Amino acid sequence: MRERFPEIPSVCATLALALVLSGMPVWADEMAPGQRNLACGSPSSLDDGWTVASPDSVGVDGVLLCDIAARLQQRSTAVHAVVVARHGKLVFEQYFPGVDQPWGQPEGRREFSATTRHDMRSVSKSVTSLLVGIAIDRRLISGVDEPVVKFFPDYQSVKPAGWDTITLRHLLTMSSGIKWDEARAWNDPENDEPHLGFEVDPIGYVLTKPVVAPLDALWTYNGGGTDLLGNIIERVSGQTLEAFARDALFQPLGITDLEWKTYPRNGKIAAAAGLRLRPRDAAKIGQLVLNRGQWNGRQVVSAEWVAQSIAPRFQAVGYFGGTLFYGYNWWMGRSLSGTNEVKWIAAFGWGGQRIFIVPDLDLVMMTTAAQYGSPKEGLAAMDILANIVIPAVRDAH
Repeated sequence: MRERFPEIPSVCATLALALVLSGMPVWADEMAPGQRNLACGSPSSLDDGWTVASPDSVGVDGVLLCDIAARLQQRSTAVHAVVVARHGKLVFEQYFPGVDQPWGQPEGRREFSATTRHDMRSVSKSVTSLLVGIAIDRRLISGVDEPVVKFFPDYQSVKPAGWDTITLRHLLTMSSGIKWDEARAWNDPENDEPHLGFEVDPIGYVLTKPVVAPLDALWTYNGGGTDLLGNIIERVSGQTLEAFARDALFQPLGITDLEWKTYPRNGKIAAAAGLRLRPRDAAKIGQLVLNRGQWNGRQVVSAEWVAQSIAPRFQAVGYFGGTLFYGYNWWMGRSLSGTNEVKWIAAFGWGGQRIFIVPDLDLVMMTTAAQYGSPKEGLAAMDILANIVIPAVRDAH
């Protein structure tokens, strides 16, 4: 959902800036309750499947990572968390209090820690893509070339012309050609996204949208297609999307503290935007993709699916200056770090929720934020990645 949240300077980040400028070390117990007695972003040991290590033990400059709080404060961001993993080990996590409006709750100032869930927003789309892959691995779905309408026989009589040739692949790549626009103001009646929450039958709303462009000819950001994918998983598995996700994805990753929200007016699960995770658990999603579908030696989703998902398939025209590529609900881009061009894969969520995967550096970075509707949305995460985290890597992968 798209509410605008004000940005309020972080008291903890202000303190961190003062300590950095004074030459004193920044201690985590001055940053967040969940990090008491842990120095400068040292991760908490929660027995949640992560191996915890110091940055320097995995070739990362820990002193440079300590500059993150000060850099965020200098730019007056609304970042709530920064998590970094290298060589499969969690080496940094830092949390900052600030204003937020979690799904279905009132806006207010909140504290964040290693055990606080946060809205993932459209990061949910990338997770749904992984679940489609698992459903294919389990032969619940034969493949991405299956027609969408095959899974919705109850809507055969109302589907417009052109829907018979739309496949799961077109939903994953947002290239179905259906009439869809969620780039408008939230209160604009022509914005399709709010209808997913307000319609009594949001699945029917999407399936009755007219087809206005040839298949694969036009990339259009479309959360409605992702909600269809989530509903398809429910239909073929006989479980709710959250239950399937818990059994097939989250339990193997050791993720137990999660929510997948439903739309309050119709009770349908919000596959495109409703997931809530702890940031360090969200970083596991990035590590899973980095490891080609493996977590701690277990193949959770096939390496083939991961490879297909992160292959560039469309230029994301109109998003982030048109410099990004899009795969199966995953983004691909690059950062300039000094004179080095570094490629990455990412899951993006509205408001600054980001999972960055940097294969060449064997690195994952995850951020949460409340930059909803801000022209600075996501810029803090990109800045931290390019100007602190990547330069902090001191050895080659």
